[in-house]
Amino acid sequence: MTMYDPTVDQRVDKALANDFLRLATRRATDRLRNNRVKAAEELGDWQKWREAGETIRTHVVANLDFYLKQLITQIEKQGGHVHLAKTPAEAVTFVKNIVREHKAKNVIKSKSMISEEIHLNHALEDEGSTVIETDLGEYIIQIAGEPPSHIIVPAMHKTRQQVADLFEPIAGHPLTSDTPTLTRFVRNKMRESFLQGEIGITGCNFAVADTGSIVMVTNEGNGRMVSTLPRVQITLMGMERLVPSFRELDVMLNLLARSATGQKFSSYTTILTPPKQASDPDGPEEFHLVILDHNRSEILGDKTFRPALNCIRCGACFNVCPVYRQIGGHAYGSVYAGPIGAVITPLLENDWYKWGHLPFFSSLCGACSEACPVRLPLHDLLVKLRARKVVGGHTPKIEHQIFKTYRFFFTHEKTLRKALRLGSKLQWPLVRNGRISVGIPPLSNWTNSRTLPKVSPKSFMQMWSELNRN
Repeated sequence: MTMYDPTVDQRVDKALANDFLRLATRRATDRLRNNRVKAAEELGDWQKWREAGETIRTHVVANLDFYLKQLITQIEKQGGHVHLAKTPAEAVTFVKNIVREHKAKNVIKSKSMISEEIHLNHALEDEGSTVIETDLGEYIIQIAGEPPSHIIVPAMHKTRQQVADLFEPIAGHPLTSDTPTLTRFVRNKMRESFLQGEIGITGCNFAVADTGSIVMVTNEGNGRMVSTLPRVQITLMGMERLVPSFRELDVMLNLLARSATGQKFSSYTTILTPPKQASDPDGPEEFHLVILDHNRSEILGDKTFRPALNCIRCGACFNVCPVYRQIGGHAYGSVYAGPIGAVITPLLENDWYKWGHLPFFSSLCGACSEACPVRLPLHDLLVKLRARKVVGGHTPKIEHQIFKTYRFFFTHEKTLRKALRLGSKLQWPLVRNGRISVGIPPLSNWTNSRTLPKVSPKSFMQMWSELNRN
């Protein structure tokens, strides 16, 4: 049985053939990357901030049981409800039960990667609920029926005309593709949704353990509407997204905003300690926090990959990754793309057949590790995942054979020299303008989008021998 999902090649080929996607991805990531660099310089000694972020995240993950217990105690003391979900299916069931209990038909959401991870929208729609994403980018891809292509800017692969085409059937009349027209349509649509929402579902950038507070970072203000207008609020949180107190939160918010979008501070940073108390002018009367495990406990128990839980989901690694910048997010096939997605998806899903390709979506240049605000050694983790896949026997037989052949030639010097001389003579039908730009399978997988240097008539070993003789 093959150990490789063949749809991977189809997704990659489709992305490489989409010139607009590649151009839009490079432009957007260039802008985000440059903004991050400028914002980091303004902050001062960026490396010390990174060290502080790494220290905080490492401490929290190492003491996760303590801080989770503290958070749960604080939320329940305030009258909130906490649900611990071992699997995505359990998390979906908790949410569905709350929606059923309140007979809610209109659910409004702010951006939540956990909801993407557990495929919540489809599950609620199957129950007969109308689910509206109120973040502009998430709303666009919801209508398009696509997953996010980037963790921060999920619809950056869409042109304005494509967005207008998506909105027209909902608007019921033609829409021009200029930005003011499109945003005015969405603004009016969202106002209706905010007023009709019976249950609000939010994500959680951080939870403050010692106060039971939930922190949301947005740039549109929709998170505040979702968490204050509906009578019932449900917040979805990965079990590792904690800080001990507001002191540590200050550091993490400085790192998150600058790394994600290059802002000193996001437009809206909302800190809630729900549910609504008697003295509060607004807020949900009923609050539920769903904490998702989804194999995070297994990652926590694995010292090799435990650092992956330090991630704060800023997306900085996406913006510098040469692989992501060429193919965008959808080619990965996973909810989490980019270098961090290539690390955590195989660990979360524990399925090498479906996700074993992801650790190889990397040049191992180390740019992702350099950009990470909490100093995740992403390229090291990718190498270790590759090794785990090979040692576990999850690689195709042809790959084993290729490396056996490689080992044979590079351990038999005379045979290697003969092969190189033969290769330099046989390569000419494939050479164009001094480069190998035409190939037959499997070489064509490379030459379809790139070129190779031609084999030199003389190997380095030959030239070195001649140099020594002379």
